[in-house]
Amino acid sequence: MPFFKRKVERVPCTVEVSHRFESLHAHVRFDNGAIINPGDEVLVDGNPIMAAYGEVIIEERTATITRATALERWWTRLTGDLEFMELCEFSFSEELVA
Repeated sequence: MPFFKRKVERVPCTVEVSHRFESLHAHVRFDNGAIINPGDEVLVDGNPIMAAYGEVIIEERTATITRATALERWWTRLTGDLEFMELCEFSFSEELVA
């Protein structure tokens, strides 16, 4: 039944890890133009990339994309906004927290 079947794709990707004062980031670009949808999972193959301070590392790797089922995609869209708020922490006091 395709409604509950997960699809797995292996795609080439470029990973960029930056550890500089101006920018601290890790980006993955899919070289074949693959699009990630809500609920999909991405796992980049290989060892972790550790950039020293002041360094930018760019490597070509392979990523495994596990596509969400229609039900998982629907649930992710339905609950995504609520779960995002769990990541936010708001504080309006002037007290310093140690």
